[in-house]
Amino acid sequence: MFFIDVQGTLIDDNTKKPIAGAVAFIDHLNLSHIPYMVVTNSTKYSSCEFLAYLNSIGLNIPSSHYLDPLMVLEEHLSKEKKIAAYGSREFLNVLKSMGYELDYLSPDVVLLSIKEDFDHEEYSQMIEFLLGGCELIGMHETSLYVKNHKRYPGVGAILKMLEFATSTPYRVVGKPSRPFFDTALKGMQQQNSGATFADVAMISDDVIGDLIPAQVLGIRGIFVLSGKYRTREEILPQLDVQPDAVHINMQAVLESL
Repeated sequence: MFFIDVQGTLIDDNTKKPIAGAVAFIDHLNLSHIPYMVVTNSTKYSSCEFLAYLNSIGLNIPSSHYLDPLMVLEEHLSKEKKIAAYGSREFLNVLKSMGYELDYLSPDVVLLSIKEDFDHEEYSQMIEFLLGGCELIGMHETSLYVKNHKRYPGVGAILKMLEFATSTPYRVVGKPSRPFFDTALKGMQQQNSGATFADVAMISDDVIGDLIPAQVLGIRGIFVLSGKYRTREEILPQLDVQPDAVHINMQAVLESL
């Protein structure tokens, strides 16, 4: 059974097309009736739109096998709260389409997603809101963000910066929060009622933001070098916890089954 990341794992961070072996791997799981959940931190488009895109490029993922943070946001954040949201223009539009009120005058919550061009004025505004008592919520806790062949601090890195600057603790909606993994496991149990974390292997390019927290829960970690990191030497020697397996891409994972 598998939890499978998307960006850098199933699709290329730059071209947004399937990585070698990704389509064949999903087809193999479907044909073999192997339980799986595709667990992405995507927030740029609505859940339905992003899943439709994945389907359109040959990744035949049923809706029952898909989970992203937008699908569980209401469990963490009431629409009655006023939100100062930060992220891409598309993310802000999705929030508004979901019925959330964006307020940059007297918000209750600072909600953080990702974009590559945060500026100092935005960070200053976030800090003022947090020092004024706002709650801090991250849509996810990704370690790195990759776009146009460049690597930027991920939401997790920015959350930790804001926490350090303001002593404001934060909560996380998507990966690698325990509630998100619990929801993914419930989806897995719709396919196999006896599934537990110990039965699951997670495949991801984010060893810090996905695999290590998953391994704490007893999930097996499979690290792919097709996204955030170009070689294992860039990250693994610095870590105390190591993934259970390392592969170049999804084709290599498929060949290992």
